[in-house]
Amino acid sequence: MLKIDRVYNNNVVQAYDADGKEMIVMGRGLGFQKKNGDSLNPEQIEKTFVLQNNLQSTDVHEILKTVSQEELILVNQLIRRAEEVLESTFELSLYLAIGDHLHYTLERNRLGLPLQNPLSWEIRKFYPKEYQLGVEMLSLVEEKLGQKLDMAEASSIALHFVNAQKNGMLGQDTYTISKIVTQIIDIVRLHFGHDFDDNDISYHRFVTHVQYFAQRVVSGLVQGVNDAFLFEQVQKNYPQAYACTQKIRAYVRAAYEFEMSLDEQVYLTIHIQRLKGH
Repeated sequence: MLKIDRVYNNNVVQAYDADGKEMIVMGRGLGFQKKNGDSLNPEQIEKTFVLQNNLQSTDVHEILKTVSQEELILVNQLIRRAEEVLESTFELSLYLAIGDHLHYTLERNRLGLPLQNPLSWEIRKFYPKEYQLGVEMLSLVEEKLGQKLDMAEASSIALHFVNAQKNGMLGQDTYTISKIVTQIIDIVRLHFGHDFDDNDISYHRFVTHVQYFAQRVVSGLVQGVNDAFLFEQVQKNYPQAYACTQKIRAYVRAAYEFEMSLDEQVYLTIHIQRLKGH
């Protein structure tokens, strides 16, 4: 039987089992009119997450005491939906990450300080399911909390799901992903014959895009609708950047038997062109 150690709100409590193991427990009405030491009703428990160490326990406490009950309800609703759509189960870290993100996004929105996501284009194109989950969160926020968020936030929410899946599926391939990223950056440097400014925003956007591309290479995930017209325009207007992309295409094909889609080539060429312009 689980006993309550701390009540965060009506739906989230920290509890411990007979062996003293700490965990976060979620369920509708689980903490309603409860106090420390009370037993939990097993029938009300929907999710249980065992805390790995004291540091994680501190992180959980800091975030859950900040995020409101209304915000957590939306996060739970969205992740339940995501588990159906993405056919995955997610760890406590995703609940905390999205809850924390949502809380401060709402705060910035109330202050009129929206943030743009430089990866919105790529996320919408290459992760349509995750992006749609982000759109659903914006609808929930507007319906339940009465705040209209910028559409760029859909991509930011989507990125949390992308990262959560990456960590689950590709954790063992971190070295390979890093190797691909390093090799691609070297190809670009050698192609243009000089280094790039590590502090430049175009460089950061390029590296981030390459990181997600490397993830797709490792997972064998070829995505995109292959827009031939856009491909031809990019090939015509950015010949040097396109030539560099073809070297990268040859590298991933030879080393990883990965064939880049036209869309992959388009976006990589555009990023290289932006990088080249600085």
